[in-house]
Amino acid sequence: MRPFEGIKIIDATHVLAGPFASYQLALLGAEVIKVENPEEMDQVRESGSDEDLNAMGMGTYYLTQASNKRSITLNLKTEEGRDLLKKLVSTADVFVENFRAGSLATLGLGFDDLVKLNDRLIYCSLTAFGQGGPRESHTGYDMQIQASSGLMSSTGTPEVNPIKVGPPVVDYASGTMAAFAIASALFQREKTSKAQFIDQAMFDVALMLMSADITNYTWSGHAPKPLGNDYPSAGGRCYQTEDGLLMMGAMNRAQHKRLFDLIGEQQIAAETDYVTRFREGDSQAEILADLLKSKSAEAWETYFQDHHIPATKVRTLPEALDDPQLAHRNLTHNFPNFNGSDKGLTVPLAAFNYLHGGPSVETPPATMGQHTNEVLREFGVSDEELAQLRKDGVV
Repeated sequence: MRPFEGIKIIDATHVLAGPFASYQLALLGAEVIKVENPEEMDQVRESGSDEDLNAMGMGTYYLTQASNKRSITLNLKTEEGRDLLKKLVSTADVFVENFRAGSLATLGLGFDDLVKLNDRLIYCSLTAFGQGGPRESHTGYDMQIQASSGLMSSTGTPEVNPIKVGPPVVDYASGTMAAFAIASALFQREKTSKAQFIDQAMFDVALMLMSADITNYTWSGHAPKPLGNDYPSAGGRCYQTEDGLLMMGAMNRAQHKRLFDLIGEQQIAAETDYVTRFREGDSQAEILADLLKSKSAEAWETYFQDHHIPATKVRTLPEALDDPQLAHRNLTHNFPNFNGSDKGLTVPLAAFNYLHGGPSVETPPATMGQHTNEVLREFGVSDEELAQLRKDGVV
């Protein structure tokens, strides 16, 4: 039995952060019903590397976090659509949304409204900057949050900055943290039987990703600066090898000592305190730089790892996915012959495994509104009523 079997989630989110949160819970057994406006699909359905899939509303950005969910359409701008959502929420455990702060409350779908229908409801609201405050009404995607939080300003090289982190890390971190918040609220509810409102801001999540920088700055006044690929000490830098780059990670005293003992620099190996390693970082790096050009990155990786010194070849994503280590992990799921094509669709699952009852995929991503009739019939809506709802643009 997976952890969230028997838990029902109504997912009124779009793009990446919110859908990824409900996806993580769906992988662990939760029943997730995704709600979209029949006149305006989730924009990521049209986003991805395959134009044909985009045209079908099945873009790869959507497919990434859409497995194990049922899909329905409801126009929440209509009274009938709002009433149907209330029916769904009245029997649910969790409602999660990522509309602009306060917008659902104006439709009578805020926490104070829905908790009257379900006094055990976990209501999770994901916004750019959170509820209340001078930036409550501001909107933004991953890139705006990276820019406003200081994350971009500390990324890049001393010469070229600020730089946005390539993947939408704030989106996926926000989804992961929201899943944790929801799971925690469900656990709390087992003890209190009380409803809970979760106010999560992507801005806050981005700052949490810089936790150590916050503590350092507020104590010493030293704001983080872009360092590129190089840590102050020589053992934590990126070096050119015979055929590519090697990222070294001899960060603690013991690793520093092992590294320089291994290359015959006993005097440097003995200088293990942080102050000396930071002060002498550039001169020590010159020694390593000359040496590491003599072999391939992969050869050095094997050599250093065999001596318990962190070092890895800098790989591309295709190279990382070809790493034989992944054969021992439950990181991805493959749908063979997806969508009638002759190739399979591979999607990520979760970044952890359980001994039993762990994350798994049972059903493929749904087309938009695929389960509308099925779900609404479960709430007593007749075929005649469904036909009228479609005619009126409610579903």
